[in-house]
Amino acid sequence: MLNTADILETINMIREEKLDIRTITMGISLLDCTCDDIGRLCDKIYDKITQTAKNLVSCAHEIEKFYGVPIINKRVSVTPISMVGGAAGPDEYIKIATTLEKAADTLGINFIGGFSALVQKGMTVGARNMISAIPDALAETHRVCSSVNVASTKAGINMDAVAELGSIIKRTAYLTRDENSIGCAKLVVFANVPEDNPFMAGAFHGIGEPDSVINVGVSGPGVVACAVKRAGDCDFSTLADVIKKTAFKITRVGQLVAYEASRRLGIPYGIVDLSLAPTPAAGDSVAHILEEMGLESCGAHGTTAALALLNDAVKKGGVMASSHVGGLSGAFIPVSEDAGMIAAVERGTLTIEKLEAMTAVCSVGLDMIVVPGDTPDAVISALIADEISIGVVNNKTTAVRVIPAYGKTVGDSVEFGGLLGHSPVMKLNTASPERFISRMGRIPAPIHSLKN
Repeated sequence: MLNTADILETINMIREEKLDIRTITMGISLLDCTCDDIGRLCDKIYDKITQTAKNLVSCAHEIEKFYGVPIINKRVSVTPISMVGGAAGPDEYIKIATTLEKAADTLGINFIGGFSALVQKGMTVGARNMISAIPDALAETHRVCSSVNVASTKAGINMDAVAELGSIIKRTAYLTRDENSIGCAKLVVFANVPEDNPFMAGAFHGIGEPDSVINVGVSGPGVVACAVKRAGDCDFSTLADVIKKTAFKITRVGQLVAYEASRRLGIPYGIVDLSLAPTPAAGDSVAHILEEMGLESCGAHGTTAALALLNDAVKKGGVMASSHVGGLSGAFIPVSEDAGMIAAVERGTLTIEKLEAMTAVCSVGLDMIVVPGDTPDAVISALIADEISIGVVNNKTTAVRVIPAYGKTVGDSVEFGGLLGHSPVMKLNTASPERFISRMGRIPAPIHSLKN
């Protein structure tokens, strides 16, 4: 039964507390596009994407107008390109990337994800060639996003891929140095990657998904922060309950939009990702939620416990609101995209080491972190290995999106603009891990992976 107070509360969430639908992402399978001729392959990819998603942007605008709910991004994700391109060479993979860019331009979408490879247990010739093409592909495009899954709890960690990605990230930074190495903001390295994630840069269309699907990512850290503030100095059980109820309402808005987009487009509804995705705008910060709980600053002792409570309560509220919750679902902590995180880094209360501890209890991982441009390749690889091991051992998704900003050092600040925000350059421990990384091979799966 409709309750007037609930309706008014939702309207206030949108108008005053920055509730929005962060993204409608259409997943599209390209498995039927495979072809030995690269020209024909690119034509088929372009045609499949532009025909399937031709009404995505206009439909999103109509839903925005009809319900009054802002939909910030309209995106497309595709089958991991390494599976579509097969044994194509690096230059041919760059052609595929520019085809994806052309399709994104035609559709008028914000980003297209899926220039991706799944190499948790080893690399095929195609996957190796695609990974080697990532720096040039991201330098030559603006809307293409890339991801590589290097580990899983079942397979362990592919350290060959981890070692290579250190140099791939550094080269991407160099090739996009005139734009503050922004190419690295479009590349994420995963463990236990979900196949239905609507958020960039990690979105791709999983091989177990239908031919096309609609996934929606909601956001509302400002809404949760306001709810926590209104709750005052209550006990933790009451606080968790407040967050759960708020997450329920946020997720119901997302599910409404997802169902409506599915109905209008004639494409199956997949999942709602109920992640709290922050922005650089004031009042839209996950860090501010943690500080509203009683921390003087994000990064203070107690931050990990506060984040664990927040993440768990958000998920519990979300799963009551929707039968199809997926993607990453929880609290994101991207440094450059969160005004409170940026301020905490500038104050010196939030360090790489504390962020790593926080990733054990939240969604994703070390995200949108800017480090000195002269950071050695091996240090980048070791940073990835540390974070990925948290995901493997804890059977959860973790990821790294790190930006070695070319020509920048600790004390400098880097501006990306828009939702990507800005960030101070963070200090890394530069003691050399090169001998460790050069061992190569695979770190075996943990014993608890043997569940059959």
